[in-house]
Amino acid sequence: MKKNGKPNKKERVFRIAFADENVRNAFEALKDGKFEEKRLAERLQTAFNVLKENPLAGIAVPRKLWPEVYVKKYGIDNLRKYDLSDGWRLVYTLRGTEVEIISVILEWFDHPHYAKRFGYKKN
Repeated sequence: MKKNGKPNKKERVFRIAFADENVRNAFEALKDGKFEEKRLAERLQTAFNVLKENPLAGIAVPRKLWPEVYVKKYGIDNLRKYDLSDGWRLVYTLRGTEVEIISVILEWFDHPHYAKRFGYKKN
């Protein structure tokens, strides 16, 4: 502990959690899927490992861009995006305390589905 009573960065615990069982089951299903699905599972696992080291690795999404479904379903008060290879995106929120920070995985999708979820329009 530091003198001010706050934990040192090394004393903090960083974890990964899935927003719900559907998200967890979707990830587990990828691991047992076809080649492309297994590859995506590997990319996601790599991202999870990065987030376990640095929960702020993703980009903060401005509040005005948050899909309403995340606010209603999960009660988020922050939203982050982590870019994966081949145009895939991982969307997560942070929860926790000064001692523990949890990266809560909300969903992942390819760029077209990401653009649709976030309301981006084609030109």
